[in-house]
Amino acid sequence: MAEDRTRQRPPGEPPRGEGPARGGACLVVVEGEALAGLAVTLGREVTLGRDPACDVVLPSEDVSRRHARVVPEEGGHLLVDLDSTNGTHVNGWKVARRRLAGGDRVQIGPFTLRYFAAGALEARDLEEVGRLARRDPLTGLSNRRAFEETLGRAFAHARGTGLALAVVAVDVDHFKAVNDRLGHAAGDLVLAAVAGRLAGALRDGDLVARIGGEEFAALLPGAGLAEAIEVAERLRLRVAGAPVVVRGGDALAVTVSLGCAALGPEDEEPVGLLARADARLYAAKGAGRNRVMA
Repeated sequence: MAEDRTRQRPPGEPPRGEGPARGGACLVVVEGEALAGLAVTLGREVTLGRDPACDVVLPSEDVSRRHARVVPEEGGHLLVDLDSTNGTHVNGWKVARRRLAGGDRVQIGPFTLRYFAAGALEARDLEEVGRLARRDPLTGLSNRRAFEETLGRAFAHARGTGLALAVVAVDVDHFKAVNDRLGHAAGDLVLAAVAGRLAGALRDGDLVARIGGEEFAALLPGAGLAEAIEVAERLRLRVAGAPVVVRGGDALAVTVSLGCAALGPEDEEPVGLLARADARLYAAKGAGRNRVMA
């Protein structure tokens, strides 16, 4: 049976043990938190989709089971949509078949993959791949992968030196209603505006990242809980201080809910610190939103 032939593979694992070969053509996932940073060599035909039997598994309900394939062709590569439900897009345009050019951005559901042609991945380009894999393309902030890597280093440093460390979790209030009422383009403008306001309200040395759809997190080295609360309140006021103007001239009042956590003896690993901040964020939303909880 077909199920007996299905080969399971963790989302971040390249197909059949392959990785990006220096100088070879590849696709790099630059957006999609489950796979950000994955690079797939295109030395043969590669199928992308939700089905675990695909060469590149894209775990999202917005992705068809067999969504698209990339086929080597005359020194380059052809992208072919496999009659997917939501379509395959290149640089924002829906395509059925498209010969890929270096730098093209392939969008499949919530995932964006950048195409690097053969011979493009020299040292400068490899640095660019690394940067893109850690950057959220919509807001320009660090993504979840970059945040968790930085959190891990900051956690180890704080544990080794006894210095304070805090995390603030942030979520845009009623964001789904913006998308439902005004569309995803308006939602993107709201996220970009919130990101800019968060980044502009932080201290030197702090890091803010987009870690989910409408979720952000701030890493505060050297801050205890009282300082984290002060920073979080400043972030809340900065976001709520002015409406966000979207296409059509609509001015939207935007607020955020925030949860704070500081490093304590109960934290044995970085994820615990972030989880406590996240739990307090949801307590803030449950208490009425547009507030800070610690």
